[in-house]
Order: sequence, then structure tokens, then C-alpha cells
Amino acid sequence: MCTAISYKTRNHYFGRNLDLEHRYQEAVTISPRNYPFVYKTVKTNDNHFAMIGMASVINNYPLYYEATNEHGLSMAGLNFPGNAEYLPPRKGLNNIAPFEFIPWVLGQCKTVEESRVLLSNMRLVNIPFSNELPLSPLHWMISDSKESLVVEPMESGLKIYDNPVGVLTNNPPFDYHLYNLCNYLNLTHEVPVNRFTNRIDLKPYSRGMGSIGLPGDLSSSSRFIKASFVKLNSVSGNSEEESISQFFHILGSVAQQQGCVKVNGEYEKTVYSSCCNTDKGIYYYTTYENSQISGINLFHVNLDSNELTTFPLITQQNIYFAN
Repeated sequence: MCTAISYKTRNHYFGRNLDLEHRYQEAVTISPRNYPFVYKTVKTNDNHFAMIGMASVINNYPLYYEATNEHGLSMAGLNFPGNAEYLPPRKGLNNIAPFEFIPWVLGQCKTVEESRVLLSNMRLVNIPFSNELPLSPLHWMISDSKESLVVEPMESGLKIYDNPVGVLTNNPPFDYHLYNLCNYLNLTHEVPVNRFTNRIDLKPYSRGMGSIGLPGDLSSSSRFIKASFVKLNSVSGNSEEESISQFFHILGSVAQQQGCVKVNGEYEKTVYSSCCNTDKGIYYYTTYENSQISGINLFHVNLDSNELTTFPLITQQNIYFAN
């Protein structure tokens, strides 16, 4: 289970919580312009836009969870079990395997609008990375500083939605999440007024009562509502420090604490949270064990290289002692 958001102050930020019950040796990974992306059915791309994001690197191939390219276009894949349906390849289309989708889009598109054009002639197909790594049921959010899309591979074909909220979680499909927002029209960050009756003088007895009814459970539909409310009502300064701090606070409002969700004998938790300044190419992250923010700059490595650069996650808690 995961949550992804797109957020803008002076700069644009994109990131996510990855909620799982175990790790897959993920690391912050930079794919430079000349790293050869070898695809299953379409031509190898060995000259593309550079990108940075979180990936598990297997056989020198980055399986990206989310990434941002050098032009600020970002993309994240989130779990979508029971709904995701990958189809057989079809002649005349760009047949893209799910694990190739992020580098295929980010390698050649600068904006969401360009990705729309690319998506119009593609098909997400049922080809796994290997026999040992089966297909993962996913849907994706694609964002730039102006807009966001959601892409969902369904049995009836590829569904593409405009995403005015800039938030994505998991099941149900995205059109349900948008419609479900209507059930929370009464929520407000203001002090609520008495609409119950004009016959009794009812007054708020506490701050925050305008958000009574805001979901607090960890289900994907509730996390979508809460993340949307927190994000759309968030106020922060324009500095980098204020912006990334607020971004991590938004993600923190829907983070999963170990022990609250049990899956097959293990406990799901927010393995990491990420925040990328897409204008500057700086990727920030925290992990479940280490709440200190760490950062990696895309433009501080040789982007004309043909070799991946990886940065293992710093998972040991760093504590500043003031005395």
C-alpha cells in the first residue's frame, strides 16, 4: 500500500510513501543519459533523458518504484491488485512491460502533455522481468509542475485520467477515489458553523472540529481522502527547507506504523518516504528507521555516463544531541 503526491510552492515536488512488509534492497538510483535501457519488444534506448529515483537494481537493470527525469517529469507506480490487467502484445503498438514503463516514459518525455501523446500508441503487456520476478499489479501517477495523470491498465484497456488532486493511493480505481471526495464536502480547515439546527446555540468546544469525519484509518480509500485534504489545505513557505519539511509532513499524515497492518504474518510499514525537487533534481528521502532527511542531487554526477550510480539507503537513526 502506498501514497504518492505532487506539491508546488516556488518549486515543484513529487514523492511517495512506500508501504510494504519487507524491503527489496532498494537504493536511490541515477540512470545517466547513455545508460542502455534494453526493452523486451521495442528498440533499446541508449540515449535518453537522465533520471533519479528509488529502484531495486537487478542484473544491472533499475526497477524503478518512482523517478524524476532531468526535465522535471515524475512518475510513480503503486500497488493495484485485483484491478491491474496486462494484455498480450499487439502488432502496431508500442508494447511495454510494466517494469519498463517508468524509464520508457521518463526517458523521452519532458511534460505530462508529451506523455499523453506517447500513451496514445502504447500497450502495457504481460511480460515479466524474469521467471523469478513475476508481474506486479500496478497503476501509475505521472506529474509535472502543471498537471498530473493517472494510468490504470484494466481488462478493458488502458484507462487514463486527469488527476486534479495530485494524489494517488491504491484500490479502488481512480475514478472511485475522485467521486468519493464528494462524501467529504463538509470538511473545512475553518472553525465550523452550526448547521445542525437554528433552535439550539451550538458552539465548537475544540480547535480542529471542522475536520471531524476526516478518515484516520490506513485503508487506501481513507488515505486518499486524508492525503488530499492535508495536501490541498497545506500552507508552507517557499524556501527549500520549508517546502520539503511540509512535504514530509503531508506524507507523514498517512504513514503506516509497524504493528498496525499485518500481512501474511509480517507487519506492513512505511519503508521509506521520498520527496524530489523536480526543478532542481534533488531527491530527498527518509526511512522507517531513520527520520533524518537525506538528499542526492541528480546533477552532481556525470549524466553523460553509461553506468548506473546507486546510493544505498541510510537506515540507521541519526540523532543530534544538543548537550
